[in-house]
Amino acid sequence: MAITHDDNTRLTYDIAAWILAGVSLVLILSLHLLPALLAGLLVYELVHILAPRLRVVRIHQERGKLVAVALLATVVVLLIVLAVIGIVAFFRSEAGNLPLLLKNMADILDRWRAVLPASVLERLPEDIDDLKDLLVEGLRGHAGELQKIGAEAGRIGAHILIGLGIGALIALHDVQSSQASGPLAQALQERAVRLSEAFRRIVFAQVRIAAINTTLTALYLAVVLPIFGVNLPFAKTLIAVTFFVGLLPVVGNLVSNTIIVVVSLSVSLSVAIASLVFLVIIHKLEYFLNAHIVGTQIHARAWELLLAMLVMEAAFGIPGVIAAPIYYAYLKDELVSRRLI
Repeated sequence: MAITHDDNTRLTYDIAAWILAGVSLVLILSLHLLPALLAGLLVYELVHILAPRLRVVRIHQERGKLVAVALLATVVVLLIVLAVIGIVAFFRSEAGNLPLLLKNMADILDRWRAVLPASVLERLPEDIDDLKDLLVEGLRGHAGELQKIGAEAGRIGAHILIGLGIGALIALHDVQSSQASGPLAQALQERAVRLSEAFRRIVFAQVRIAAINTTLTALYLAVVLPIFGVNLPFAKTLIAVTFFVGLLPVVGNLVSNTIIVVVSLSVSLSVAIASLVFLVIIHKLEYFLNAHIVGTQIHARAWELLLAMLVMEAAFGIPGVIAAPIYYAYLKDELVSRRLI
C-alpha cells in the first residue's frame, strides 16, 4: 500500500513526539524527579480506575462530572497522604521501630559470634553500621546516594506532593471538553497515555506480587511458627517491611530475607535455617510470579526485565532500577504499536 503525504506528515509528528518523550524521561531521572512522576501517575490512574466504579462517568453534565472528579481526586490525594503518614508513624512507633529492629539484629549477630565457626564469622557484620551495609548489599555501590536521598527527604516529599497535585489536575483536564489539539499535541498525548498504561500494568502487578509474598510471609511468621511454639520478635515490623521492600524488584526480596533470617537467629539456629528454606522457596515463587504477572502484562520475559534493570541501574543508579520496568514496558508498547517487534 502506497504511503500518502498525510502518513508522512503523521510520522514526522510521531518522531518528534518520540524524541521529546525520550528526552523528558531521561531528564526526569537526571533531575531526580522520579518521585513526582510516580506520584502523579498514581493519582491519575487511581482516579481513572475509581471513576467508572463510582459511576462518575455516567454524569452527563460537564459541570457535574467536573465537580465529581475533583472530589474524587481530592479524596484520592488525601488518602495517599494519610497512608504515607500512617506508614511513617508505624515505623516510628514501638511496634514498628526500625532503628530498634536494626539494633536488635546487631545484638543477635554479636551473641552468635561466640558459637559460629570462623568461616561464618568472616561473613557477618562487625557492628550496626556494617549490618546496615549488609541489608543494602545489592546497593552497596550507592551508599552515598542513599545517604543523599535521606538528607533530601524534605525535597523529595515536596516533589511527591507536587506530583500528586499535577496528577489530580490532569485527571480533571481529561473530563473537560476542549478544542481539538494540534497534531504534535495529539502525538505527545498518545505518548503520555502509553506511559500511564505502562505504569498501571507494571506497578499494580508488582503490588500484587508484593501482596502475595507478604501474605505467605505473614502466614509463616504469624501462623506456622507459633504452631511450633516459636514467636519471632518484631513480627509485625517484618511483615510490613516485606511488603514495602517487595515493591522493589529483586533487591527488596534480598533485604527482607536477610532481616527475617537474622531475627530468626534470636530464637535458634534451626529456626533460622527453617526461615531460610522457606524464604528461598518464596523467592523462587516470586521469580515465577514476576515472569507470569509482570511478563504477561507487557509480554516480556523475566530476563528482559532484569536486563533493563541492569542497564538502567548502571546509567541512573537506584532510581533507574525503580523506573526500569515502567520505562521498558512503555518502550516495548511503542515498538509493538508500530509493528517493529
